This record gives sequence, C-alpha cells and structure tokens, in this order.
Amino acid sequence: MAACSSTSGRLIIVGTPIGNLGDLTPRVAQAFEAADAICCEDTRVTSKLLAHLGISRPLVRCDENVIASRSPELIGRMLAGDVIAFASDAGMPSVSDPGQVLVDAAREAGVDVEVIPGPSACVTALVASGIPCEHFYFEGFLPRKHGERVRRLSQLAAIPGALLFYESPHRVAASLEALAEVFPARQVALCRELTKLHEEVLRAQAPYLLEQVRERGELKGEMVLVVAPPSEEELAAFASMMPGAAVGAAGAVDVDEALQKDIQDALAQGEPASAIAKRLSQRYSLKKRAVYERVLAAQGQ
Repeated sequence: MAACSSTSGRLIIVGTPIGNLGDLTPRVAQAFEAADAICCEDTRVTSKLLAHLGISRPLVRCDENVIASRSPELIGRMLAGDVIAFASDAGMPSVSDPGQVLVDAAREAGVDVEVIPGPSACVTALVASGIPCEHFYFEGFLPRKHGERVRRLSQLAAIPGALLFYESPHRVAASLEALAEVFPARQVALCRELTKLHEEVLRAQAPYLLEQVRERGELKGEMVLVVAPPSEEELAAFASMMPGAAVGAAGAVDVDEALQKDIQDALAQGEPASAIAKRLSQRYSLKKRAVYERVLAAQGQ
C-alpha cells in the first residue's frame, strides 16, 4: 500500500510498539505525519512516541471514558476531509481497547479506514509461551470479582484452543487463583515485560504458577496469561457447565446454537431487545450490534 498521502478524509489505525521502540515501522511515522490530528488513550504516552519520531501533531484524548462522546465530532472532521490517526498506549488499537468504537463509527459513516499493523501483546505472548497455538481465543480482561471470574472461566472451559487474558500486576494473583480453581491441571504461562529488557515467561500448572507468584510478591509490567487448551477429558466434563449449549462430536460447545436458545428464552420472558443484546454480547464476547440483529430476526420469526 502506498504511503499515507491521500487528501481524502479517513481514519488511520496505528499499531505501536508494546515496549521496544525498535519495533516502530516507517509506516507508523508516515501515518502520524499524514494526520491532521492524532487520537490516543493518554496524550503523555503518545507525545513521547511522537517526540522520538520528531513529529508534532495535535493530540486528542480518546480513552474509554470519552471516545463515544467524541466520535461524532471526529467522524464529522473525517467526512469534511481530515485525516485522523488513532493510537493506543501500546500495541494494536481495538484489541481490548477503546479504538474499536471509532472504527465502528467510521465504518457506519462510510469513512475509509486504513490499518498500520503493529505488535500485539496477546499474539506475542502466545508464541513466547510455547503452548499449542493452532487455535486460540482472546478474552481480554477477566471480571474483577472472584465469583464472576470463576463463572466466566467455566463458560470458556470447553473452547478447544488456548485462552489468552490481559492482566495487571495487582490483579494477576487473583486471576491465577481463579484459573487454579477452574483449570487445576492445565499449563498456564505468565508473560510479562514483552519485548523489553526484563521480558519473562513463567510456565507451570495453574496452582504451582500461583504459588510462584505469591512467593515473589507483586510483579511489575503489563501481563498476558496463556492457558493451555483442554484435554479431551476436560472437554467432556466442562461442556455440561454451559447452560443451554449444544455439544458437538468433538465435545466443543456450539456457541451459535447456545446463543440462539438464550435469545429465544429471553424473548419468551419479555426482555427488551436492547437489553438482550447488551447482556448476551457480553456473555458471548460478541459485538452488541450483531447480537441485536439476531434478536430482531428472532422477533420476526
């Protein structure tokens, strides 16, 4: 693809390094130079990156608290011809990141979206972990409360692939505690400080990894937890924990059929379509709009 030199308005999603500035690509600098403004989670973080590149551009804070309210104005600017770039604090925007809101809004408005690929902590951790990665599922952050963590992990138990979670230093022990409760026999890798000087990968069965972390005290740096895929025995045992889920020949949960059943049950109970979409999109980690369309289709049957 050619460098970002078009005068037509568009959104440029810019992947940035997750720790090592050596991972910057020439296209990142070209994208920032082409932008009339750069949206970012934290202006202090992005200003340092721009200073490293020797680039000066207006910055617009677009963290998860304000991006939805600022999207209409930004879309208006792009429709008028402005080029707007969006960068996360680190890694690929939209991956467990507020940038997805702006991408959705741009697509809805017919604004061109260009993506500058960059490092991703979840994929980097998956490869570094040594855990089988032919199939994997990225969850993002687990819930804050222990009971909700355990319930969510139980829902994910039958996925026939590795599970990936983002975690912060002060919550990692609590998440490992939940993993040890739900997946006591599975290998878990804790990957932290990826691409940085003190990069580290710890791997053991969940209870033993929890013990290591507790002995070391609070670890520093953003982290990714990679959980090994379930064994055939686990698939058979955990599939029954998914209410209403159909189980295929290989023991995997038919999520599509489970979602459809939950929609039908909710409609039968008189739950509003918007409420159903919000609740089930969170449960199944799907886009709310996609679930809402399925609810409307079910209502029309």
